[in-house]
Amino acid sequence: MFTATKNKSLLTTTTGALPRPSWYTANLRGLPLSQGFSQLAYREQHFDCLACNVAAQHRAGMDIFVDGDARLDDDVAGRGWVSYATERMSGIGAPRVEVPPAGFMKDKGPGDIMFEVIETRMTPPVDGKIDKAWLELDRAYKAIAPMTDRPVKIGSISAQILALMLTDRHYNDRLELLFDMSVALNREYHALADAGAPIVQVEEPAIHQIINLPDATIKPDKWVEAFNAEVKGLRGKTEVWCHTCWGSPAAQRVASRDQSYKNALPYFDQLDVDVITFEAAFNRGMDFEAIGKGISKDKKIAIGVISHRTLQVERPEEVAELIRLALKWIEPERLMLSSDCGFGRQGISRMHALYKMVAMSRGANIVRKELGLPETYIPAADPKLSMVPLA
Repeated sequence: MFTATKNKSLLTTTTGALPRPSWYTANLRGLPLSQGFSQLAYREQHFDCLACNVAAQHRAGMDIFVDGDARLDDDVAGRGWVSYATERMSGIGAPRVEVPPAGFMKDKGPGDIMFEVIETRMTPPVDGKIDKAWLELDRAYKAIAPMTDRPVKIGSISAQILALMLTDRHYNDRLELLFDMSVALNREYHALADAGAPIVQVEEPAIHQIINLPDATIKPDKWVEAFNAEVKGLRGKTEVWCHTCWGSPAAQRVASRDQSYKNALPYFDQLDVDVITFEAAFNRGMDFEAIGKGISKDKKIAIGVISHRTLQVERPEEVAELIRLALKWIEPERLMLSSDCGFGRQGISRMHALYKMVAMSRGANIVRKELGLPETYIPAADPKLSMVPLA
């Protein structure tokens, strides 16, 4: 159900994670979010972080805000994206250091940054049935919603990525594990939607990651079925986004540079969602034609127009050029603009994230003007507010 993006074109947003302020030193370390909110230091730092994130997005002219994943702990390379869920699910044991046999690790060892990243993941085992989760995403939404009148998008890691990462000691059937996690997370998303969240984002189906693996034990149609179980019933309550990319831990890409979405698109098109996001800035839109032709007209498409992996801030003209390229294959009423992935995985600074968002808004305004669409006001780019005298 289109809510935030209904009858709108070229809206800007980011994937979800924003860089954590250096003064935000409080962490949940497995506690429920509600319990963290009852502790003075954590509550104050969390809410102050949200206020900073809101201010940065307002200053940059973002149309759809995110909370910056402020609830995640300050673990190495964004481990909190994974551990926030695994620490709050029944049937999952204490974490331990383990390097899983992931495909992208086959040619890596000591001295490679991804070897260290995976080492710090501390993969927990599944010791029992997973039938409950307590992510409290509804509380995360209610914490930021009063701070802005812009629509806020709240996202979380999918059951699909968790099913690939966890060590299974209980099920001996990874497909059964996948479906049980999908059902448990579905309840959490419904609580978020019932709290009034206009957008719920499920991050990373496994389809594009495994589609070209000949030895994949779970076939693509089953990943589709499980994803649809994870989002079942949500589109009657809120706008559902599915985020996809090619990796972000420590701002690293876990697939080859020329990895394509093409083979996964028929399966993506079967997902019960309103908007699908695609990484595009890093590969300069190499899949735009396939995406435009392969995704049905009842779905909108959000493309990454700024990269989370580079410190070089994109020029507005670069962003505009990429948007124009996408418009050759995707109608403006179906096109949304985003980052390739989040900025909060130990990648870039708050300053870099801010000016990348500003560049996105400025580039979007260039194309909006060309199309006769309303431009978005960007306070950071208003010369009247500049502290530096302009000639």
